[in-house]
Amino acid sequence: MRFVLRVWRGAERGAMGKPTEQRPLERLSQAELDEVVRRHEFYRKARLGGARAVLSFFDLSGLDLSGRDLTDADLAGSILAKAKLRGAILDRANMFACDLREADMRESSLIKTDLRGACLRGADLTNAALLDADLREGTLAEKDRYGDLHVVKIELGPSEMQRADFRGANLTRARMAGAMASHTDFRDAILKDCKMARMDLRNANLAGADLEGSDISGANFEGANLRGAVLTGTTRTLAEFAGADMAGVLTDKPAGRTLAQLEAPFEELVELHASWIASTGASGRKLDLSDCDLRGAGSLAGTVLTAMRGVRCVFYGRDMARAQMQATVLEEADLRGCNLAKADLRGSDLRGAKLDKADLQGANLRSLVMEKGRLMRVGLAGASLRYADLRGADLRDADLTGADLSFAKLDGAQMEGAMLEGAVLDGTPLAPKPAEAERMKKPGLGYPGRR
Repeated sequence: MRFVLRVWRGAERGAMGKPTEQRPLERLSQAELDEVVRRHEFYRKARLGGARAVLSFFDLSGLDLSGRDLTDADLAGSILAKAKLRGAILDRANMFACDLREADMRESSLIKTDLRGACLRGADLTNAALLDADLREGTLAEKDRYGDLHVVKIELGPSEMQRADFRGANLTRARMAGAMASHTDFRDAILKDCKMARMDLRNANLAGADLEGSDISGANFEGANLRGAVLTGTTRTLAEFAGADMAGVLTDKPAGRTLAQLEAPFEELVELHASWIASTGASGRKLDLSDCDLRGAGSLAGTVLTAMRGVRCVFYGRDMARAQMQATVLEEADLRGCNLAKADLRGSDLRGAKLDKADLQGANLRSLVMEKGRLMRVGLAGASLRYADLRGADLRDADLTGADLSFAKLDGAQMEGAMLEGAVLDGTPLAPKPAEAERMKKPGLGYPGRR
């Protein structure tokens, strides 16, 4: 075991002949910890009797801090192995050199938290927020009763996060240079503008992770899974990718026809399409952006794109809020991270499209009523909507057969009549119980709706 925390008090005899000491970490009971946290929460609310939690060098392993507010608390050098921290707020906390092995930290908030030299081996940080967190290496020191400064460290160097679970976690601007993260799960994690130089990421799973703007110089990705990851704007000097799975990786290299390769300026083509729609085909020209890379197109908010064609088109990160996109053909299009809030997508074909982390709040994804009362259903069969924000969206009667809705936000979404056969619903309110899961495997059964 590489991570061992001890307080070293010098050699056999300390300075000036003072005897040496080795202090074991003090163990707190759950009741004692609850009282400390209660007073800290009073302190946070400026209530009488409040006091900042100072829990450095305590053994808190296995204790329960789920959902508690420990913002600005001091936990340096403490042992929190297998602790329950789900939903805990640890923003700006001092967790320097903490032992967090196998801790449950799902949905926890660690914004601007000092985790230098921490051991996160096997910890579960699914959907945690670690924006601006510091996970670099570090050493720890404190004064003894004689006033001498002693290093508190044994084999404590880079932060360790081997086999930790960071699925869906937000690590924007986190500092992780030199951290050890082999076999770690970063699927769908947000790693934008991170400092990841010299990281050991051998055999890590970064499928669908967004590393836009990050510094990965000298990082080792040997054998890593980077399928569908975003590596645009990254600094990759001397980074090692031997044996890594790079299928579908989005880089600065165009992923199709560029704007410069279109037959006319993009803005002009959009105007021609709007004329074509307004005149029901009498003037203008229908827009076909199939196999185009539109990452340099700028904002498309409020644009009229009704009935456009964009098979395999890359829209990654575009602002398309309130866009008119009825009856569009966007099979296998890349719409990851797009702002589609309140967009009108009635009757659109989005089969196999990538909509991971897209903002679809209040979007209209109902069937489009055609002539003679014919309905054109929204097609999302096989689409990926992982971590998409569908709050308040209208998905009534939508075809979501085989779609991946893992961890999608569905609060207030209208789902009556939606077809969900074979859909992946992990981490959503729709995740069926075992008996219901078996029922939904039968053909022709959809989501019955909630009242």
